[in-house]
Amino acid sequence: MSLKKHPSIIALLMASVVMPLLVPFVSAQEPSNEPTNTRATELELHASLDQAVGNIAFLPDGQLVFSHHPFFKPGVRVATYDAATGAVTPFPNQQWNTPRSENDWYLDDVLGIRNDGDGVVWILDMGTRNDITPKLVGWDAHKNELHRLLYIPAPASRETSQLNDFVIDTKRQLVVIADEGIGRGGDGSKAALVVVDLKTGKTRRLLEGRSMTKADTNSPILINGKPMSVSQDGQPSPIHVGCDGITLDAANEWLYFCPLCGTKIYRVRMDAVANESLSQDDLAAAVETYSDKVNNGGLSIDTAGNLYSTNVESRSIGFVSGDQKQYSQLAFDDRMLWPDGISFNQDGYMYVSAAQVHLGAPFNGGTDQTSKPFYIFRFKPQAPGIIGR
Repeated sequence: MSLKKHPSIIALLMASVVMPLLVPFVSAQEPSNEPTNTRATELELHASLDQAVGNIAFLPDGQLVFSHHPFFKPGVRVATYDAATGAVTPFPNQQWNTPRSENDWYLDDVLGIRNDGDGVVWILDMGTRNDITPKLVGWDAHKNELHRLLYIPAPASRETSQLNDFVIDTKRQLVVIADEGIGRGGDGSKAALVVVDLKTGKTRRLLEGRSMTKADTNSPILINGKPMSVSQDGQPSPIHVGCDGITLDAANEWLYFCPLCGTKIYRVRMDAVANESLSQDDLAAAVETYSDKVNNGGLSIDTAGNLYSTNVESRSIGFVSGDQKQYSQLAFDDRMLWPDGISFNQDGYMYVSAAQVHLGAPFNGGTDQTSKPFYIFRFKPQAPGIIGR
């Protein structure tokens, strides 16, 4: 599908906080096409917010820092959440959350955010809201100052790029970004991986339009059994989202990734990703089909190699065991509408946002069906998680 007659999906939607709640997971019949395997875990409601949360990272003391979901055009792009008071505060400060015309040293359109374990919070600015060059902003939370600013110009990014989530390979000093390929009229067919070298700033675009990155048009996003669509020429046009979920194992050996719309998770050795002498065909040949999945957003991993996915169609968290490579449902909550980013904190919990993206006006005939509050949940993974994943 092309969205050329519509604004970029990332620029279509719009929206700081109530005291946190702890609500134990209550089993419920999940009303979707999930596989029948289940492996229950306790799911807690951690926070109730006035705006939708995209991805989640953490400060060195474990405090949550997150992107307000860019689909809703938030005024504050990135913020911290104080669990004790419920306060939401612009991060790293208000100035970085305020667009200006004289330069692009501000956060324009943010979804992806990660911490690297060394006190640096990395923020991925897609640049799609005010048409600025995408960039990675590294903020040193210990010193409260800018650590690095790395641009991602063409040809690493393209007009249809929507630079979503990413991983940080601290061993090789590389960042690998999942580009969904649905920005500015993109239809997910030119999705790719984008690599940024933290040492040199060099950028590369990999595996564009390959079967392991592009959206599978045979796997539309089904909400209550109907394809998630926007109106095009008066007719519903299903959305197909390319490379989205991405994570890296504890040894920085295997990169796992997948399109949101697709039935498989793939993996490739980071040595191959880092090898600039490999052709695109040779790199594609090195990619392995790892496991089955359903349409998912975020992806994370624990020290035992278990993969966790946020499953946007079914208000659930999915789980692929590291030993059997078999998908199971791990947790479900009727309030977990469009679970999105997922990330591990030093307190032993994985945190996941519920962004209500599918209830936005562009997908419901122009009527915004979202409602406050927007939630952040948390759960204990099957094995200890990995900081920055």
